[in-house]
Amino acid sequence: MDLTSFKRAAAGRIVAGLCAVCLLSGLLSGCAGPADSDSPKTDALPVITVGSDDYPPFNYQDTSGQPTGIDVDLATEAFRRMGYRAQFATIDWEEKKDLVESGAIDCIWGSFSINGREDQYLWTQPYMYSRQVVAVRKDSDIYSLSDLAGKRIAVQSTSKPEELFLNHTDPHIPAPDEVFSLQNRELLYPYLSKGYADAIAAHETSILQCMDDYGLELRILDEPLLAVGLGVAFARTDDRGLAQELSRTFSQMRSDGTMQHILGKYLKDPQKYMEASSYAND
Repeated sequence: MDLTSFKRAAAGRIVAGLCAVCLLSGLLSGCAGPADSDSPKTDALPVITVGSDDYPPFNYQDTSGQPTGIDVDLATEAFRRMGYRAQFATIDWEEKKDLVESGAIDCIWGSFSINGREDQYLWTQPYMYSRQVVAVRKDSDIYSLSDLAGKRIAVQSTSKPEELFLNHTDPHIPAPDEVFSLQNRELLYPYLSKGYADAIAAHETSILQCMDDYGLELRILDEPLLAVGLGVAFARTDDRGLAQELSRTFSQMRSDGTMQHILGKYLKDPQKYMEASSYAND
């Protein structure tokens, strides 16, 4: 064997050895999953731009400034299975409909309630369920929704609670004296703690997360405003079939345990949030 042939054979043995190590490592660690999203193979995939605002535990930045949360992990894994790479854009939540219809983003995915918006977007099936609730200070004299009559309540603008309190279409939700519609969701809590508002309304999961993160002592009313399904919204003119394919991918992720695993990283009792029956009596 000449020197050139020897070098080629040696290089072949090195490459084969590296492949075996990589294969073994993949088998031991589990090669499928969101962690693959940063691989060169995933980087080459076509991009799907996901629009959301900052809304822990669904979408927020970790200590290194990278997007994380329930919706980020679900989107990363679901689109990877579909052959896409999820790219996350922080948007002005009030402009979400214009952004998705103009094509600036491909979909809206941010703890987005389907209920009451069925005809406004092309939706996936719900990937989880949530309660819209009212929270008050520990010393508040508000104990039921009926106690909100004549009170001041703070909500995020264009949210489902804003719609419920402004439109007065639900007889069990009384008319408050004033509704503060805030563009920045994080301002809800200072409004409540400073006494500008008597109550706030939002997703229960988000309120619980904020209470845990900042040590807030709030009381959530037992009676919810609404039990909702959370979905991913595309423009009604979107003809790529992504909503339908994403719904099928959600079903696969439920069946193989991925959905429960991801929710379990952020929520206690994740199975509760995956079943509509959990809120059947709300």
